[in-house]
Amino acid sequence: MSETDSTAPSSDAARLAIRPLFRLQWEPAQDAHVLLYPEGMVKLNQSAAEILKRCDGTRDLDTLIADLEHAFDTTGIGEEVRTFVADALRHGWLERRA
Repeated sequence: MSETDSTAPSSDAARLAIRPLFRLQWEPAQDAHVLLYPEGMVKLNQSAAEILKRCDGTRDLDTLIADLEHAFDTTGIGEEVRTFVADALRHGWLERRA
């Protein structure tokens, strides 16, 4: 099992990145950010898009949460962000990088 495998043991210290198979972009026709992949597209709500925009391979989960809380002047969103990231890892949208 590789360190970037989405089934690898969870590590908050690992940096999160969108897997190369996917591309995050604004789609005017959808009036939303979307996650494109060869077989289709996932339309994202604003919260999901803001999380995925920060999954660029430079932030671990704690840093990502702190960045979101700072950007939106809020606190206490860690559990929701962790739940979304876990779902994104299960769907194969994200990978963990050492």
